[in-house]
Amino acid sequence: MKKLWNLYVSWFKMGLFTFGGGYAMLPMIQREVIEKYHWATEDEIMDYYAIGQVTPGIIAVNTATFVGYKVKGVIGGIVSTLGVVSPSIVIISCICGLIQNFSDLPAVQSALRGIQVAVCVLMTRAVINLYKKGVKGIPTFVIFAAAWVLSTFTNISTVILVIIAGIAGYVLYSMELKKGGEAK
Repeated sequence: MKKLWNLYVSWFKMGLFTFGGGYAMLPMIQREVIEKYHWATEDEIMDYYAIGQVTPGIIAVNTATFVGYKVKGVIGGIVSTLGVVSPSIVIISCICGLIQNFSDLPAVQSALRGIQVAVCVLMTRAVINLYKKGVKGIPTFVIFAAAWVLSTFTNISTVILVIIAGIAGYVLYSMELKKGGEAK
């Protein structure tokens, strides 16, 4: 029961204090899931994020579900998911009627601009960490560069890009195995 409580509280905190979605949540996931509770490794979190990209739903919710399921099965997945969405439900319910009354105030607009800057910093940090963990060697850099160019200069769906990158990674891995080398 304590593990379920810890899952709920950890994901609740992440849902409450993270603005900007799943990528902005990475530093907190690192602290809570990997370092504090050891529920998953960095590689597992990267895998959960990758799978979360190509499955329906929000990355943060998908990741919470995956981690919760790993820790305590179906009930763990449900508890983690409820934990990460509960703050949003409560906050949206509270401010829904008020936002139109206050959204034009300069102080509110300034605060939101400040939050946007902080979210950009968190997302940049998360991208740098993902790059360091995921891009290892020239083949993975080529996949990274191709995906970046395609996502920046075309309207190709990110789902399609993730699938193409996954296929390219699998092909590279298979080629390494055929050469007799160890897959990295």
